[in-house]
Amino acid sequence: MSASRVIAIDGPSASGKGTLAKRLAAHFGLPHLDTGLLYRAVGWSAERARRPPAEIAAALQASDLDNPELRTDQAGQAGSKVAAIPEVRANLLNFQKKFASQASGAVLDGRDIGTVICPDAAIKLFVTASPEARAERRYRELRERGADTIKPRVLAEMAERDRRDSERAAAPSKAAPDAYLLDTSDMDADAAFAAALAFITRKGFRSSGP
Repeated sequence: MSASRVIAIDGPSASGKGTLAKRLAAHFGLPHLDTGLLYRAVGWSAERARRPPAEIAAALQASDLDNPELRTDQAGQAGSKVAAIPEVRANLLNFQKKFASQASGAVLDGRDIGTVICPDAAIKLFVTASPEARAERRYRELRERGADTIKPRVLAEMAERDRRDSERAAAPSKAAPDAYLLDTSDMDADAAFAAALAFITRKGFRSSGP
C-alpha cells in the first residue's frame, strides 16, 4: 500500500467529511472513495433482492456505486445496519484496501479508515461536529431534496445511527489515536477545508503532480 500517499478521513454522518474528502482529493489530484457508499450499496440491494448482505458484499463492483438512490437517507440507514455485520465488513475489506493501494495514493472517507482499512496512512483526520449542527445540516439537505421531515426526527435517527456505528462489535466508529481531530460545528465547508489543508501541509504532504 502507498501509505505515504493515503489520506484517511473518518467521522460520523453529516460531519462534513465527505465534502472535505472530495475537495482534498481534487486539490492533491488523488482518487477518492466514499466507503460509506459500499455499505449503502449492500444495504440497498439486500432490502430489494432479499439476498444475504454478506453475499452481496462479496460480489460488489465499482459500477454498483453509481446508483443515485444510494444518496438517500433510507440507503444511509440500510448501510448502517449491514455495516454491523462482520461478514459484510470482511467481504468489503479487500475492495477498500485495493483502492488505497494505488500507486498514486488515494483519499478514503468512512468510519474505520484510519483504524482498520489504512492504519498506516500518512494523514489521518477525524471530522466531527455537535449532534445539533449535524442534524441541522442533514435536515437542510433532506428539505432541499424535497423530503418531508422534521428536525427532532432527523436528530433521533442520527443518534440511533451513531449508537449503532460506535457500539458495533466489528470495527466500531472511533478516531485513530494519531488522527487530527477537526470539529466543524462552527465551520462552513471552506473553513473546514482550510483547517484540514493547513494540518496536512504541516505534515509535509504535497501534491504528486508538477
